[in-house]
Amino acid sequence: EEGEEREPGALSDRNILDSFTESREVAELIGNLREVFGELVTREMAVERFIGIMDKYQEQPHLLDHHLEGMMNSLLEIVWDSGSPPSLVHLAFKFLYIITKVRGYKRFLPRFPHEVRDLQPVLDLLAKQNPRDPETWETRYMLLLWLSMICLIPFDLARFDGNLVALEGQARQPTMDRILDIAKCYLVVSDKARDAAAVLVSKFIVRPDVRQSRMADFLDWVLSMLSKSSSQTMEGTVIMNGMLQALAQLFKHGKREDCLPYAATVLECLDNCKLSESNQMVLRKLGMKLVQRLGLTFVKPKVAKWRYQRGSRSLAANLQAQGAAVQNQKREVAAAAAEADDDDEEYDIPGEIENVVEQLLVGLKDKDTIVRWSAAKGIGRITGRLPKELADDVIGSLLDCFSFNKIFCSDISFQETDNAWHGGCLALAELGRRGLLLPSRISDVVPVMLRALTYDEKRGACSVGSNVRDAACYVCWAFARAYEPAELLPFISHISSALVIAAVFDRDVNCRRAASAAFQENVGRQGTFPHGIDILTAADYFAVGNRVNCYLTISVYIAGFPEYTEPMIDHLVNMKINHWDSVIRELSTKALHNITPRAPEYMANVVLPRLLPLSVGSDLHTRHGAILACAEITHALCKLAQENNRSVTYYFTEKSLEGLKQIHQELCSRQLYRGLGGELMRPAVCTLIEKLSLSKMPFRGDPIISGWQWLINDSLRHLTLVSSAARQHIKESAVSALAALCNEFYIDERGEADPALQDELVTQYVSELQNAEEMIRCGFSRALGALPRFLLKGRLQQVLEGLKKVTIISPEDVSFAEARRDALIAIAKVCQTVGVKGDGSQQEYVCRDNVDQIYATLLTGVTDYTTDSRGDVGGWVREAAMTSLMEVTLLLVQNEAELIHASICKQIMCWLAQQSAEKIDKFRAHAGSVFLSLLHFDHPPVPHIPHREELERIFPRWEKEVLNWNAASEAFPRITRLLGLPAYQYHVLLGLSVSVGGLTETTLRYSAQSLFDYMKKIQSDPSALGSFCETLLKVFEDNLRNDRVSVPLLTMLDQMLANGCFDMFTEQENHPFPVKLFTLCKEEIKRSKDIRKLRSSIGVFCGLIQFQGDMREKVFFQLFLLLCHPFPIIRKTTASQVYEMLLTYSDVLDPAIMDQAMAILSDTNWEAELPVVRERRNCLCDLMKVPRPQLVPK
Repeated sequence: EEGEEREPGALSDRNILDSFTESREVAELIGNLREVFGELVTREMAVERFIGIMDKYQEQPHLLDHHLEGMMNSLLEIVWDSGSPPSLVHLAFKFLYIITKVRGYKRFLPRFPHEVRDLQPVLDLLAKQNPRDPETWETRYMLLLWLSMICLIPFDLARFDGNLVALEGQARQPTMDRILDIAKCYLVVSDKARDAAAVLVSKFIVRPDVRQSRMADFLDWVLSMLSKSSSQTMEGTVIMNGMLQALAQLFKHGKREDCLPYAATVLECLDNCKLSESNQMVLRKLGMKLVQRLGLTFVKPKVAKWRYQRGSRSLAANLQAQGAAVQNQKREVAAAAAEADDDDEEYDIPGEIENVVEQLLVGLKDKDTIVRWSAAKGIGRITGRLPKELADDVIGSLLDCFSFNKIFCSDISFQETDNAWHGGCLALAELGRRGLLLPSRISDVVPVMLRALTYDEKRGACSVGSNVRDAACYVCWAFARAYEPAELLPFISHISSALVIAAVFDRDVNCRRAASAAFQENVGRQGTFPHGIDILTAADYFAVGNRVNCYLTISVYIAGFPEYTEPMIDHLVNMKINHWDSVIRELSTKALHNITPRAPEYMANVVLPRLLPLSVGSDLHTRHGAILACAEITHALCKLAQENNRSVTYYFTEKSLEGLKQIHQELCSRQLYRGLGGELMRPAVCTLIEKLSLSKMPFRGDPIISGWQWLINDSLRHLTLVSSAARQHIKESAVSALAALCNEFYIDERGEADPALQDELVTQYVSELQNAEEMIRCGFSRALGALPRFLLKGRLQQVLEGLKKVTIISPEDVSFAEARRDALIAIAKVCQTVGVKGDGSQQEYVCRDNVDQIYATLLTGVTDYTTDSRGDVGGWVREAAMTSLMEVTLLLVQNEAELIHASICKQIMCWLAQQSAEKIDKFRAHAGSVFLSLLHFDHPPVPHIPHREELERIFPRWEKEVLNWNAASEAFPRITRLLGLPAYQYHVLLGLSVSVGGLTETTLRYSAQSLFDYMKKIQSDPSALGSFCETLLKVFEDNLRNDRVSVPLLTMLDQMLANGCFDMFTEQENHPFPVKLFTLCKEEIKRSKDIRKLRSSIGVFCGLIQFQGDMREKVFFQLFLLLCHPFPIIRKTTASQVYEMLLTYSDVLDPAIMDQAMAILSDTNWEAELPVVRERRNCLCDLMKVPRPQLVPK
């Protein structure tokens, strides 16, 4: 999340469309359905393309509205066409379903034809469907929706029956019963047709003719099905789902007077089903939906006169409202409330409503969000129809969802679960939005809302509560829209501070953005938030997307407004420095550092005394955050004092200073540096040591200094014992603490170190460099690199020699790549610390006597290609070596450039060029960056860079920042141009060999293409081609039996021969290049058992056959040797490639024997037993007049 990375939930890139641009293509797709439906492939391609087009409009479906009718008519033509086969009809309905999915059936449905003549054909189509066919559910879904629309025709269905005696003399079923039977049939299926059947029921049963004759029977059937089904079985769940959907839709669309007689019976049946105990989320949600519909049926649909109604909603008027206007609003609201009380009348409320409300309140605590959301909406809808007194009782019961006990002034024990808090917040927002929370209740609700904005309960390794905080922001948003500014005025300071804190300091991006939106709504609607516009500008929706920016930048700006300073500080101290996430704890302490200048006295007199006891408390997370907070606040206060020319202890009492010193002693005496807790305590106290040292605290000569030094040494010495995740952080913290401690407390007035202390420290650290544990070498290497100049004075050579020994690879420590990396980093840091003096002493400066030794050590690191089970660990060493070479070189250039010899500079640039051509993106990018940094450095320029002018043409200065070395497509076309520069040719070709012959597809493709492009350019230049070939042979010769290079080099040679890169030599007999290449290949695979190497060599041998002369027979002989190799896969590969080679280079064999040779190669089973294979091979030798290979006696 930090830095440039996008946090989960951050805004994604979306295409904002302005019209249905693919309308013509969609029309063509629909028009071609008759041609494509027959073939599975074409049919699926058409469907996928249609889905791809329509899905783009999921977020802007209204753009389809003008085209819906045209698409629907074209598809219905296919449906009505009697010549359309069933598969084509199903395809048309699939397209109709896709449109419905995007636009929604409520918008799309009214466009269907719904005349009297459509009823029978649709019924007949439905009758032909198989309810269990999984391939045609879209057809059934759309037909049921269509039928629900046709059912609205205002004619008695009995008129459609006519004579109910069929031709055969049997009675025919009435249309009403046919539709009901269809609905019942599809209410118990498991596919989406069930949802459409519920819609059909809701529209059909409420028809006057059906209601009178069929409603009671239908409800009896539904309730009996509900009673007989169990949510514990899959079949029972499906049936209950359909029944509940049908009832919910029926009670939603039916008239109250029609449904009321059955409501009590349905509620009783629902109670008996005990849906709240079901583990099926959808059933509980449907049960909640049905309960609220029943509740709305029990009470009259009358808007409560007592509800709160806000007047003007003009944002401009709100923003201009000042004191007098607010008072006027108060008086108007009071008068309106009194009038409403007078007009209130008694409601006749049935007893079942209590049961309904109780179930909804229980639903607010459900474990699933969709159930809680449905319950919250139900609470809002039903409360709006209740008398004032009963509504107040509901609100009182609702507030019980937020019960908590105050244990201490800042600690809250939440008795209810996070689910109850979330559901309760949603319900409060619904009530507020509807004006059902009267101003008299605001004082009860606001404290709950403020608690919910910071709700965060730890569960195991993480916490719950982000949904509660998000819902609390929704409450604030709803209240801003619901109430007059005068009503919320007493709570404005608390609400504004809480929203600012949530917008800036919440861990989750969605909560920060919700708080920012709620704050914006309050600023616009209420107009009373202090500095609202200024804060909104800094903390808008996009600004709060980056957590680091919120904590370290936006918070400082907002803390500049006095109304928010102390609440923000208190929140960080009370809620964030003890957070379960260590990242939040560390960010909080840095935020406290940045905010300290806004309230230094408050920090020194209130916050610091509160933190000191916490820093030695029992809770690990609180202790960790408090120590870091003490360190950051102390450093900020001391910097502030120095800026104002005051003593560093100006803001501190004697007790505070003593408390800071006691932290280490207390932790040490209680053995809190041990175990897993020690992984947090060690870096935290090291940070404290660093900050107190940087603050120049008056502790010189105090015994605490030796205690701090012990902790630093002990942390570095025991890095092996801590987890790998914490190791790097502990090491860096200890090294930073050491540098600050030495600079402040180990230097005397003359700027020198105590000789005894210097001798003890340097000797101890250098001796630890040869420790058998790699991590100890790492720690003390970095510690030596952090020592200040006065401690290195007179000991420089001892330190450099010690670090040099760490960089040397020996059989015992070949895998100690991290130690070698840290030693190389330390060498560069030491050089930068001591500085350069050409004629100075090698014990004090980088000078003529030691510069060559330093460069030799660093250049050794660039050749480290160690691999182990972790992969290319040598890459870490190479990366550190490249960085250190750059730092040392730039240091010398800026001080005494004459110390850089031409040979050294050439080595550096050549090695960097090689690394820039290699296969691993990360290291290639780093090498390229260092290469260009040295090339383009101007203060002054680096001397002796070979071919500087040509390099600056290849890599212009303006490209330095935009060239992406990570991208093979950008890096390789440029780096291959260095092949034309003699000084770089060998190293670039060596790097390219590994890339072109590698396994990564993108690296291989772009590196090979770049190399082949270069080879094409030099085909007409014999001297350039000759020089390249000599270099290529030299690379091969120098890396014989070095599998890291030789195996990919063989693969590269195979590709180059196949691409005709050496065609110039094919006309000359016995050209020295192919002869030498053949010799080297033969030597490389001698006695090799590496399958990959052997297979690559076969390709090279086959490619060498194109060269004329005596060597051709030698190549055949070598290939025939491989035809009888002990490995069957090698024999088979050789035969296959020789066959392809003879087809490609047909001139190498007499046409008279070509067919016979090809037949032997293709017909023989080369994976058979060796004696059989050898006989066939010898036939081939005799045929082609090549000497038979002889068996060597063992």
